[in-house]
Amino acid sequence: MAVEEGSDKSCIFCKIINKEMNTELLHYDEEVSCFRDIKPGADHHYIVVPTRHVGNCKSLTKHHVPLVQRMVEVGKEILEKNNFTDLSDVRFGFHWPPFCSVTHLHLHVLAPASQLGFMSRLVYRLNSYWFVSVEQLIQILNSKSEVTLTG
Repeated sequence: MAVEEGSDKSCIFCKIINKEMNTELLHYDEEVSCFRDIKPGADHHYIVVPTRHVGNCKSLTKHHVPLVQRMVEVGKEILEKNNFTDLSDVRFGFHWPPFCSVTHLHLHVLAPASQLGFMSRLVYRLNSYWFVSVEQLIQILNSKSEVTLTG
């Protein structure tokens, strides 16, 4: 299969989206895709990614806020399709560089958050140095100033 425009041929998530890996896509559209985490930290542990390759959290700008919000919407839809409806018991978040194992932007969706084991509570600890909530990421992005180059 040819590598799609907007993908990185060395990126494992791009390979999953391009169906080069034997991973079930739970959701796929032009903007966002979703699949199960290979090392689940909860009964429901999904990874939601932009369908086109986008770098990690630090590479984002305020223009990416709608994409981040769409990723959360898809995460909620996948939970509901898998009969998990208590959205108050879900952890949504992103690993903050350099604590990312894959440089393709990805949202972790974990549920039930109240039943995370010790290691999962540590690895997916909200608003730590290594894992940020969606709200915190959006706040960071909205506070970034625009850089204008003048000649």
